[in-house]
Amino acid sequence: MLTMMTMRSPVGPLCLCAEDEQLVGLYLPGHPVPDAPRGRGGVLARTAAQLGEYFAGERRDFDLPLAPSGTEFQRTVWFALADIPFGVTCSYGDLARTVGRPSASRAVGAANGKNPISIILPCHRVIGSSGELTGYGGGLPMKRWLLDHERGSVQPSLPGMAGPARGAARR
Repeated sequence: MLTMMTMRSPVGPLCLCAEDEQLVGLYLPGHPVPDAPRGRGGVLARTAAQLGEYFAGERRDFDLPLAPSGTEFQRTVWFALADIPFGVTCSYGDLARTVGRPSASRAVGAANGKNPISIILPCHRVIGSSGELTGYGGGLPMKRWLLDHERGSVQPSLPGMAGPARGAARR
């Protein structure tokens, strides 16, 4: 059964969704969220704790059971995102080569744009081939904030968004 919880973060409220003790979604502010019963334990609690550590600068990698729903190609792209190191960016072309489809950078971009577990599967680390920031489901200011956060030069929170990540789980 799908369950969800909302947590505060420096980039705004995040909606976490789990099914069968696996994380299936992390919805950014302003995105529609599934209608599901609220939960607080298990993988939702572990996800909120690890995100809190990430935003506090104490975690670089996530150790969570993930089950994003998508095509085989999308899932291949999404899991390849987890291999992009903290604080590092790559282009859509780089990611296409990584998944063995060197001429599929547009398809990789489309899959990246449908990533249901943002931040944890770090689609924000994928940029244009010339180094420019390109689309992000949370908007380019959030993408810039996440990249700056990982590089250690960031404001405490995204302007206009709610504050601290520590102890941030809400019912």
